[in-house]
Amino acid sequence: MKSSGFIPNASTFFTLIQGLTNFHQIEDVLNIMENELGFYNLALNALVEDNKLNLVEMLHSKMVRDGIVFDVSTFNVLIKALCKAHQLRPAILMLEDMVNHHGLNPDEKTFTTLIQGFIEEGDFNGALKIKKQMVEYGCLLTNVSVNVLVGGFCKNGRVEEALRFIHEVSGEGFYPNQVTFNSLVNGFCRIADFNDALKIVDIMIEKGFDPDVYTYNSLISGMCKLGEFDEAIEILQQMFLRDCSPNTVTYNTLISALCKENEIEAATELARILVNKGMLPDVCTFNTLIQGLCLTRNREIAMELFEEMKKKGCQPDEFTYSLLIDSLCFERRVKEALMLLKEMELSGCARNVVVYNTLIDGFCKSRRVEEAEEIFDQMELHGVSRNLVTYNTLLDGLCKSSRVEDASQLMDQMIMEGIKPDKFTYNSLLTYFCRNRDIEKAANIVQIMTSNGCEPDIFTYSTLIGGLCKSGRVEVASKLLRSVQMKGIVLTPHAYNPVIQALFRRKRIKEAMRLFREMMEKGDPPDALTYKIIFNGLCNSGGPIQEAVDFTVEMLEKGILPEFPSFGFLAEGLCSLSMENTLVELINMVMEKAKMSERETSMIRGFLKIRKFNDALANLGGILDRQNPRRY
Repeated sequence: MKSSGFIPNASTFFTLIQGLTNFHQIEDVLNIMENELGFYNLALNALVEDNKLNLVEMLHSKMVRDGIVFDVSTFNVLIKALCKAHQLRPAILMLEDMVNHHGLNPDEKTFTTLIQGFIEEGDFNGALKIKKQMVEYGCLLTNVSVNVLVGGFCKNGRVEEALRFIHEVSGEGFYPNQVTFNSLVNGFCRIADFNDALKIVDIMIEKGFDPDVYTYNSLISGMCKLGEFDEAIEILQQMFLRDCSPNTVTYNTLISALCKENEIEAATELARILVNKGMLPDVCTFNTLIQGLCLTRNREIAMELFEEMKKKGCQPDEFTYSLLIDSLCFERRVKEALMLLKEMELSGCARNVVVYNTLIDGFCKSRRVEEAEEIFDQMELHGVSRNLVTYNTLLDGLCKSSRVEDASQLMDQMIMEGIKPDKFTYNSLLTYFCRNRDIEKAANIVQIMTSNGCEPDIFTYSTLIGGLCKSGRVEVASKLLRSVQMKGIVLTPHAYNPVIQALFRRKRIKEAMRLFREMMEKGDPPDALTYKIIFNGLCNSGGPIQEAVDFTVEMLEKGILPEFPSFGFLAEGLCSLSMENTLVELINMVMEKAKMSERETSMIRGFLKIRKFNDALANLGGILDRQNPRRY
């Protein structure tokens, strides 16, 4: 190619590289170009833009092997690739390597890429630290870097701070442009402040900027999040009136809103309209529909759509694979999830921490912790940085498999890697010790947690209260309950239930009922387990039968069916006291709440009519077991 006198320009070379999928072909092209750094940089950038991050990794290794001397542009592209792969820690290390080992000064593009990477990962405070570092290096903020930061403020709902920042940099020569105004509109829509969003639109027009598709998409997205579909459609009509053509993002936003409302058919119909208007569904459209199908547990249809997507030439991205892997793991189909991970890697999608975390979680929930550990080890081999979720997921799996020593070692490892344990970390270990009635070690965990600046939450206290009750230390548990209450923490059923149950077991019925009534007044509402504990306690403790009857009625009115063995004890007590009419009323209420068929109801009522209560109860229990309703 070069020997023939034809030297491709940057644009031609860029397009050529993007068309190649085999690394050896890329090597051959670069060899023809005599390994010039400029063409290497173009090749790297083309692959990053096309999301072929595995090929970027291979090309980077080749450059190191061949002794190619990197410049700032090389590092900028590599940092961009790492940010795209959600590998922020290695990206920061590459910045340090660039300065310390190659003697290169990062430029505005280096820092802006990192700022964007942190914003995309949801770590805006991290982005602000990079901005501070940028200023310390003497790099001036450009319009691009200012707009990236404004977008970050707005994405995090910090619109007032964005406005203050714009005012601050305006004194340094920055003028808001279309991108700035669109970020502000988006920010106000995110915090559901549509009045101010529309004011920004008016200012835009005054400054000579027409609202574009991005402006309207923000307004439509904001309306959809509030469930205001009619208003969203009205904005869509305004777009047409102002000769602003909707794009796939516009339709994807509406499709996504419909999917979240479980209107999958309407969402699919809107996708068909999109096709009829000459807009081919993009990866985001397919992802939105696949996500909706996965959330509504229609995984098989989601997989069919996934196959259709590939047939139509729409390349699935890492989010597509993440959705399906998550759905498979939820159904404990981890073998299929692993196959999908391999397909994802072969397709050139970047390995990311979210997918690995999902697989670790899937293996742990399937009680296959050894395989979860293998996935954990693979992350390091493949250059995927582990995060807090990775460690917490595996640590919890180890605790649930009674491998607490390994869990403790894992916590030490995460601290050594600079990841600070959080409430979830400590609560996993606490749950293990409480479940095994090792209260001393459980209390020690809470003490370590507090000394490390991690404030115990209601789950921590509830777990400890449950452990104390299991160990027979009800008085200590009651005191802890009161102590937590004094801290102003609203107690949940998870905190109350163990103490109520322990009191019933000691035949302290009045205290248990007093605690239950207090819970209704001061704490979170009782859950189904609370009602089960009270019902079983009243029926089995030999207390006043009328109290058990009244509570059964209260329970049924809440839509909770009683446990049948305890209901049998109550029925036996009612019959022995000649309170058969009360029993009949309760059975009728149970049948109504269980939504039994007319035939089933008639049969049970027939037994009741001829006073065959045991037969009526036996049939009632059998029907409830066959129905298998949600009983607690």
